[in-house]
Amino acid sequence: MQLSAIIEALLVASEEPLPSSEIARIIRARVAEAEDALAAENEIEKDSNEDPEATPKDLPEELAALADINDDLVTAAIVELNRQYETSGRAFLCTERAKGWKIYTHPDYAAFVRQLFPDRKPSRLSGPAMETLAIIAYRQPVTKASIEAVRGVSCDGMLQKLLDRELIKIGGRADLPGRPLLYDTTDLFFEHFGVKSVDELPNSAELRTIKLPEPEPETESAESDAAISDQNDEPTSEDIEQQLALTSAGIPNVNEPSETTSTDDAQDSEDR
Repeated sequence: MQLSAIIEALLVASEEPLPSSEIARIIRARVAEAEDALAAENEIEKDSNEDPEATPKDLPEELAALADINDDLVTAAIVELNRQYETSGRAFLCTERAKGWKIYTHPDYAAFVRQLFPDRKPSRLSGPAMETLAIIAYRQPVTKASIEAVRGVSCDGMLQKLLDRELIKIGGRADLPGRPLLYDTTDLFFEHFGVKSVDELPNSAELRTIKLPEPEPETESAESDAAISDQNDEPTSEDIEQQLALTSAGIPNVNEPSETTSTDDAQDSEDR
């Protein structure tokens, strides 16, 4: 029983991609299960056998060899499996994405497979949407203010479009005034563009270190202006004392409409 064949069976049966660590765990679990079953069988035979020196059964060598399987051995077996596919001219191959390994149709046959889905027409992102997506991909997690500082325009529509296509997601909130939302790329983004992580993006190491324009602290200034406005609206003790004095003298409050003023205005309108 070859390791590559076991991995192929797991990838075909699984609906979701499987990482190397999960494949290794499944194989070790199967070996442990076989060992427990064999130990129970030997115990039963020992109790029913009159010969106490009877030799217990051992685990098959091909299965026992898989007891110490690890991630590196799984990856090496998948490389061998892909080599076999290429040599025999198969129409599929094992490819690793963000979530793990999965069997995909070879790109050379994509035009034929597309005929199975006539209603699914490939759609392209606009230039502004691609610019927004690139900023998020290289600088994630990133706020909307930071994106707009780079592009110089509002990005509300582009962000909503990328969210609708599930290429980006809201990853939390920044530890900044106003707690703005943080945007990250999704697993669908990595699968669509054929990369496992941000590090595999073109020129990732260089572009992620470039200093970008900083957004203006609009939130802080707005909060300060609001606080100043609130302070100006609140009456001081001097204003209260002056108003009480005016009220005692029979002078109406200029900040509130009086009945006399309203009546005068009405009368003036009738005279006109």
